[in-house]
Amino acid sequence: MLTESKLATLKKAEDGKAYKVADRDGLYVYISPSGSRAFRLDYRVNGRRETLTVGRHAYVAGQATRELNELAYGMEVCLAEARLLLTKAKRQVEQGESPSRAKVEGRAKAAAATTFDGWAQEYFQFKGDPKSGDECLADSTLAMRKSVYQRTLAGPLGSLKLAEVTTPRVRSLCDKIKEQRGPAPAVQARELVLLIFRHAIGKGEQVTNPADSIAPKSIATFKARDRALTPTEIRTFFNALEATPTTPTLRLAVRFMLLTMVRKSEFIDATWPEIDFDTMVWVIPASRMKADRPHVVPLSQQAWDILVAFKACFSASKYLHAGRYESDVPISNATLNRVIDATVKRINEGLPPGAEEFESFSVHDLRRTASTLLHEAGFNQDWIEKSLAHERSDVRAIYNKAQYIKQRRVMLQAWAEMVDAWVKGDSAREIIQRARVAAAGATVEVETGVLV
Repeated sequence: MLTESKLATLKKAEDGKAYKVADRDGLYVYISPSGSRAFRLDYRVNGRRETLTVGRHAYVAGQATRELNELAYGMEVCLAEARLLLTKAKRQVEQGESPSRAKVEGRAKAAAATTFDGWAQEYFQFKGDPKSGDECLADSTLAMRKSVYQRTLAGPLGSLKLAEVTTPRVRSLCDKIKEQRGPAPAVQARELVLLIFRHAIGKGEQVTNPADSIAPKSIATFKARDRALTPTEIRTFFNALEATPTTPTLRLAVRFMLLTMVRKSEFIDATWPEIDFDTMVWVIPASRMKADRPHVVPLSQQAWDILVAFKACFSASKYLHAGRYESDVPISNATLNRVIDATVKRINEGLPPGAEEFESFSVHDLRRTASTLLHEAGFNQDWIEKSLAHERSDVRAIYNKAQYIKQRRVMLQAWAEMVDAWVKGDSAREIIQRARVAAAGATVEVETGVLV
């Protein structure tokens, strides 16, 4: 069995060859041709013979022996510390683990932790841990940031050391992202660099945050816009939609959103028990409404026809429109916007040189389109607001509890016919006039003076 005194006498062999000197429990010292000493252990795990370099021998008289949690394979250790690591290694072998492989993986992990990707993963782990309290992010926000990181930053920056992620590099990358993916991903990428560096600096890293001197507005600026399609744009879009590579039911879903004026989530999560085909009414429960009140949607004949098509295609699903691959889930939150984006892209690709581009829009803009064009057609504001499920907070709303079901049914049927006319390139003037007369006839004064 070895002692520190005996270890000190072990020198390189005169013939220049390496040799071994045993200690105990399988531990031995390997003396290299140069004379350096290393503690080693030979073992078998899962049928393989492996050798672990427990540590390099170094001894200072009077120095206290460190605890096992302060030690790691491969570091400079004295004999007593090597024996502690030996105990750990033999325990791993007994459990079927390879201490040699664990050593390599530990080094790789330590090396990765010093890279931008290592700090990014630590940042995401911290932000996703409920124990971080107010710092914990909502699942959707965390998922979005992870997606932005993987798509924009992981490749060009992931393997770099923090000091290598410089301001000019980040600036150039953001410009490239903006050109390839658009302004929003570029601004989000800059924000992520800022946050990851703040996290690393908060953990004690002595580096400069390269995103601090890059103002978001220098990459792109965003302004709220009120996008409402004109009758001409409705014709252009829905005619192009018919030629867009997507499923027929998704084309119908986009039209259904315009006809019913509901919010995207109200359609996506809708289930068949909410639909009454006999009375042509869709009742959205309060639990799914923004204002926590049930919302009644009178269905136009065109909207009813679309639901019949959905029922024929998705009879096995509880949702009006099932997901693409699974019938027990609805379509994703982004699906309809992707269909719209693909259609707008198709329109713009077919424009002649110099023509003004067709402005993009979202599913939500279909609600604004319906509201704008119905107001311009002269329909009653209260009917429109009720169709949008907007709850008024003014004094007038206290007395206005009517659902205007009859009037809204007439208005929404007229709206569907207006859309049909515009898609065909016809005028909707006569449709509007007939509908306004019919809606007025559906209005009845009751004793309280409230319209029903």
